[in-house]
Amino acid sequence: MPILTLGVLILSALTLWFIWSNVSLQTSHFSVFSQKLPNAFDGFRIVHISDLHNTSFGKDNQKLLARIQREKPDLIAITGDLINSYRPDLAVALVFAKEAAKIAPCYYVTGNHESRISAYEQLRQGLLSAGFTILENQTTEISHNGAAIQIVGITDPSFIKVHHPKIRSYAIVSDALTPLLSQDHQQYTLLLAHRPDLLQTYASFGIDLVLSGHAHGGQFRLPFIGSIFAPNQGFFPKYAFGLHQVGNTQMIVSRGLGNSSFPIRFCNRPELVVISLHNK
Repeated sequence: MPILTLGVLILSALTLWFIWSNVSLQTSHFSVFSQKLPNAFDGFRIVHISDLHNTSFGKDNQKLLARIQREKPDLIAITGDLINSYRPDLAVALVFAKEAAKIAPCYYVTGNHESRISAYEQLRQGLLSAGFTILENQTTEISHNGAAIQIVGITDPSFIKVHHPKIRSYAIVSDALTPLLSQDHQQYTLLLAHRPDLLQTYASFGIDLVLSGHAHGGQFRLPFIGSIFAPNQGFFPKYAFGLHQVGNTQMIVSRGLGNSSFPIRFCNRPELVVISLHNK
C-alpha cells in the first residue's frame, strides 16, 4: 500500500507539473551588444512575441499583458502566427493587439499561419486599426533619444509558396531583402522574420539582429538531447530557441507562447522574450 500511495503521489505531481509547464509563462532575458548601436539606444528594451496562436493567458490575455507591462518595453516586436489557422479566432488576436499597442509601439510581421486563413485581410486591417506597424517587405526607422536605427520586416515565404510551391524559401527572402538593404549600409539593423532556419540568408545581408520564432522551441525538449523537432528544420533543430550568431549577425529565437496542430509541450514552457540592446 505505501508503494501504491507513493506511486499515485508521484504520478499526480508529474501530471500537475506537466499541466503547469504548458500554461505558465516564462520570461527570458537577453542582452545584445554592438558597436554599431547608437549611444542613445543603450538600454533600449524590446519585448519579443511569437507564435501566440490565439492562446489566452488569463481573460483577454491579461496575464500576458501584465507581464509585458512589467518589462517596460520601448518596442514590442511580433514575429508572426498571432492566430492558429486550424482554429482561427481573430477576436482573441485583435483584443490582445489593441491592449499591447497601449503599452509600447508594436511592429508585426506575418507567419505561415496567417497565409492559411481567408480572413487575413480582416486581421491585417484590425491590427492597423489597433495601431500596429505591419512590415510587409518594408523598412523604416525607429527614433529614440535623438538617434535612429533601422527596422526591417519580411512577409513569410508561405504567402508566395501558396501559388509557387517549388520556389525555395531562401530565394523568396533574398529577393525581399535585396531592395531594402544596400551592401554597405552602416545603420544598426533589426530584422523581424518568422523563420529562424534562414539565418545564413539573413547574415549574408549584414543584418545586426534578427528576431524570429516558428520553431516552438522544438515542441519537446529532452535532457541531454535538446529540442526534438521544428518546422522546416526537422529533427534535432539547430535554431529552436535562444541566441545564435553567424558572422556579425545575431538571432534570437522565441520558443513561442502557444501551440498549433500539436497541442502539447514538454520541458518547454511558453516564452516571453525580453531583449536589452547595448553599445559596447
